[in-house]
Amino acid sequence: MLNDYRHMMFDYFIKRTRKIYKERKEKLQKIKNRQDAEIYKKEVKEKIKKSFFPLPEKTPLNSRITGEVKRDKYRIEKIIFESRPECFVTANLYIPEKIEPPYPAIVASCGHSAEGKAEPMYQEFSQRLVNNGFLVLIYDPFNQGERDQYYYLPKKSGLRRSCTFAHNMMGKQLNLIDEFFGSWRVWDGIRAIDYITTTTQWDKNFIGMTGNSGGGTLTTWIWACEERLKGAAPSCFITPFLYNLENEYPQDREQYPPGVLGREIELADFFISRAPEPVILLGQKYDAFDIRGFEEICNEVKWFYSLLGKEDNFQYFIGNNPHGYYPDAQKEMVKFFCKIANKEVIDLEPEIKIEEPEILFATKKGNVIAEGSKPIYVMIGEKAEAIIKERKKLDEKELKEEIRKLFKIPESIEIPHYRILRPIEEEGKVIGRYAVETEENIWVILKKRMVEAEKVFYLSAEKEINLFLPNLSSEDDIKKQKETPAYFIDVRGIGESMPCLKKDFYHPYGYDYMFDGFYILFEESYLGKRIYDVLCVIKLLNSKGCEIINLYGDGIGSIISLFVSLFSNSIKKLTLKNLPDSYFSLTKIPSVKIPCSSMPKGILKITDIPEIIEFLKKNVEICLLK
Repeated sequence: MLNDYRHMMFDYFIKRTRKIYKERKEKLQKIKNRQDAEIYKKEVKEKIKKSFFPLPEKTPLNSRITGEVKRDKYRIEKIIFESRPECFVTANLYIPEKIEPPYPAIVASCGHSAEGKAEPMYQEFSQRLVNNGFLVLIYDPFNQGERDQYYYLPKKSGLRRSCTFAHNMMGKQLNLIDEFFGSWRVWDGIRAIDYITTTTQWDKNFIGMTGNSGGGTLTTWIWACEERLKGAAPSCFITPFLYNLENEYPQDREQYPPGVLGREIELADFFISRAPEPVILLGQKYDAFDIRGFEEICNEVKWFYSLLGKEDNFQYFIGNNPHGYYPDAQKEMVKFFCKIANKEVIDLEPEIKIEEPEILFATKKGNVIAEGSKPIYVMIGEKAEAIIKERKKLDEKELKEEIRKLFKIPESIEIPHYRILRPIEEEGKVIGRYAVETEENIWVILKKRMVEAEKVFYLSAEKEINLFLPNLSSEDDIKKQKETPAYFIDVRGIGESMPCLKKDFYHPYGYDYMFDGFYILFEESYLGKRIYDVLCVIKLLNSKGCEIINLYGDGIGSIISLFVSLFSNSIKKLTLKNLPDSYFSLTKIPSVKIPCSSMPKGILKITDIPEIIEFLKKNVEICLLK
């Protein structure tokens, strides 16, 4: 497969993200005093909340203690509570035994470990805290510990073997109903805080939060959203979005808050938004989260705290380890929380006993679904059904306008510039190649099987043409389709600009997934951009004499073709192969192969595939193929 433009999407996003990064730095340089700092802090706080709010109404926790583990200096209560109706959260509450209550409380969010709260490092930091007089509630995230949402699938299923693969599946299904998986994760944490406030042992003056890796993520997000937290200690997550992009380091689905880059928010702003409340940032020298970015964020946040006159409320620590919540960082975290909770450090080297996961289970079978919790895909399907019942019926004009707004497609499209590239040959036929500039630094590859090979360096179009949009690469369609002339398009991130091998395209953490995540950070749609690419190419072909287009789409290309046909009057025949029956059907099943980039945010609030087909049938001949 030709990959002449394989770095295009990286170069595109790096240039855009660096621009935001630079403009934000310039804005910070204009902050000179406390008043300026307070204004900036207020601005970023409101911008951050747009990514996570609105959150659901609080419902009864229906909490229950299902068992207890007794140790010499502490005991562990096994807890189940409901963060949403019939959405069970399993947790362990560590309670000091040799110290008189009340106790300052710490809520702990787990990183991406299969064992969740039973991960040895997370047991270790929980025991280190409880031995120093803290009440510690550590809870399982979705698809970790006892919260496997796919309990009834075969154990060999990727969704059961990898909690992160499962998170990405949940995230793309939630996308269809305009919800962010990160907000669901934040909500679990907020309800965990609610649970702490119901306990009689809690010192009502203090709740803090800590977590490592994905738990560092949630500590960061919740710190910016939840005023009840009086201190935070996120570990092994802190580095700018730009650094993760440049290092080709993809994030979990909850780590792409919608619109933050589009609003010129960087990760440091999540801590600035709560300044000068006490916070310690924990990093490790050899972490995949770039330590250079960690140091940069620390310097920026420290400077901000100094402007507010509370430099002592900010601390940071860098260990000499790879990714993980190692004892060195744990001890710094414990000392920090003791300081801000006005407690003496009791013992930084307590005896640690690592329990088997089964000892810490709050459920009978080690799984919430077996206990009666609803799987998340069932909850998503129910929400989708409710949205569809309440959805306004749109006429053709309204439908086009709403979809145009969803994908941010401009009302008018200018004829794009194009390059004439080196032709190729396939089975004795010359294939012309043309790079169409649909956006700055974005080149869409148009290919044409030539009738007259000598005309390959001049782009012209017949009055009626056949135009093919592939699933992954136009080379596949060129080999299968024998029409001459015929036209083929590789939209951005497909075919010649695909940054990976075709066999790796659908990987849950592949490049297509990562680029979709960055479009989400900019509050844009990868699918919308691909639709726009095709509309630009059609505009070019119209300018070259084309009036009628028979459009053929396969897989991802069929989804793009469906929406393109709403906005181009040139489409007279539409052939769609391997098109999903509906987006609604994709919300009700455990596993969906269609990539995140083809699952548009909020589409079910507007329409669905069958309705679009019905509208198109008035003007377009449609053929559906499996």
